[in-house]
Amino acid sequence: MKISLGPILYFWPREQLIDFYKQAASWPVDTVYLGEVVCSRRNTMKLEDWLAIAEELTAAGKEVVLSTLALVEAESELKRMKRIAENGRFLVEANDMAAVQAVAGKVPFVAGPHLNVYNNETLGLLNELGAKRWVMPVELSRDTLRALQAGMPAGMETEVFAFGRIPLAFSARCFIARAEGLPKDDCQLRCLDYSDGLLLRSQDEKNFLAMNGIQTQSAGSCNLLGAVAEMQQMGVELLRLSPQSRGMDRIVALFRQVIDSEIDAAEAIALSEKLAVGETCNGYWYGEAGMVRVSEAAQM
Repeated sequence: MKISLGPILYFWPREQLIDFYKQAASWPVDTVYLGEVVCSRRNTMKLEDWLAIAEELTAAGKEVVLSTLALVEAESELKRMKRIAENGRFLVEANDMAAVQAVAGKVPFVAGPHLNVYNNETLGLLNELGAKRWVMPVELSRDTLRALQAGMPAGMETEVFAFGRIPLAFSARCFIARAEGLPKDDCQLRCLDYSDGLLLRSQDEKNFLAMNGIQTQSAGSCNLLGAVAEMQQMGVELLRLSPQSRGMDRIVALFRQVIDSEIDAAEAIALSEKLAVGETCNGYWYGEAGMVRVSEAAQM
């Protein structure tokens, strides 16, 4: 089983991004997704900058995938997406159907987690269009995945979002700008102030959601360390770890050790919970509310 680093969902300063990937080059990850998925205003990194990082990671032995925006709202964003689709060097993760259309029948691609893929008919269609891998939508359960795996197109890989704040939804509105009393078109790039998103609490003071620009995320971090063995048995090829601003090297190491049976899953879970942003959750995997933490022992 392989480990992938998903695209960084937050707006980090350019220097922080470059340093993060320099470190990641030596981590035990197999695949690295690069690019902006959330907001095109986060443009301190040009496509040429991402391509330069991609070359460095490739030289370090990583598979590199260029990710596209999940919500395309402007002609300029469509043009940038087409440039990514036509890069001619690296695999592309298509995160909306416009990107699928841009790569369909031309080059192999990854069907990203933001596509509505809920049945084998859709998987078959995407495979016919050129998808070599799909990332399971975050809200699907292990039972659904098991059924989909039984009818998986030959040669198509499955990737599961296994760690990090869960990307739940996108909006044309920018929640960070609104929280700061600013219009979306003059947001002053305030997302830079929230390196892991802005936590929201309910009226009864419980952690509820996290805002990340136009993206809504879970307040807690998904943690499927306890389901690694089960996913191995199901034939899942890749586990996606979504980057956070601290401790990512240790989180990657824990997943690698659990995959290789070098550490007990329960011990790894206890260690990872100290590193995760917010409390951890795994409810979606077990068919429960996504925000809850289900005991793995009770599911055996």
